[in-house]
Amino acid sequence: MAALVEQDSAKAARILTVAQELVLKRGVKGVTVAEIAEKAHVGKGTVYLYWGTKEDLLVGLFAREFLAVVEGSIDALTTDPDAARPHRLCPQLIHNGLERPFVRALQTGDSDLLGVLTQHPRSTELLGTLGPAALMYTVLPVWRQHRLARTDWPLEEQAYALQALMAGFLETTTRAHTLREVTVDAPDKVIAASVTALLGPGEATPDDVRATADEGLRLLREKRELVLASLAGDHDSGQETGQG
Repeated sequence: MAALVEQDSAKAARILTVAQELVLKRGVKGVTVAEIAEKAHVGKGTVYLYWGTKEDLLVGLFAREFLAVVEGSIDALTTDPDAARPHRLCPQLIHNGLERPFVRALQTGDSDLLGVLTQHPRSTELLGTLGPAALMYTVLPVWRQHRLARTDWPLEEQAYALQALMAGFLETTTRAHTLREVTVDAPDKVIAASVTALLGPGEATPDDVRATADEGLRLLREKRELVLASLAGDHDSGQETGQG
């Protein structure tokens, strides 16, 4: 498995920590490599030794948050295969978007925080690999195969409806004015019940659930490796720039 550069370099770890603090405080447009380097107590050349461009560094921050979500999902499925059930996984995906600021910003297209990086090709690729919509299209066929979701509905339409449901709950949770006059005490239960109403209660056996979790783990690990390889490419690019 590819390793992240900060695992071997305290300087790289400091650069990432400082960059995250500055972006969350002022947004991408207000942050420069010079300031990151100064606050991390390194030279600008050191930043470019690890990342070829400012965009590589900042998109790398976003990717690391998505990786943290994937790692959490892998741990959850390994510990409890039942976490693969739709009514449990979908609320957790929404929480991931709420708890991780860069994941939330990319999902919602928050240009105030991310600036032009909301449309950066690698941001788009990241959402296409690890974003909620991508995960829905990946996991839904597995649910259908193992009797955790109804199959009397075309896959594309079902995936569209499920993603629309998830996006609506995320919008409602992140923007209080969306449903100003309607509140509930246990939104997770409402989300879970809505997912079950959409996909059906399912007829899965314990073996089906175990098989779903195993396939989910395989898919998550594949996606993790794709992102790790991309991040390793940032480091290689940075070394070439530094050597130039």
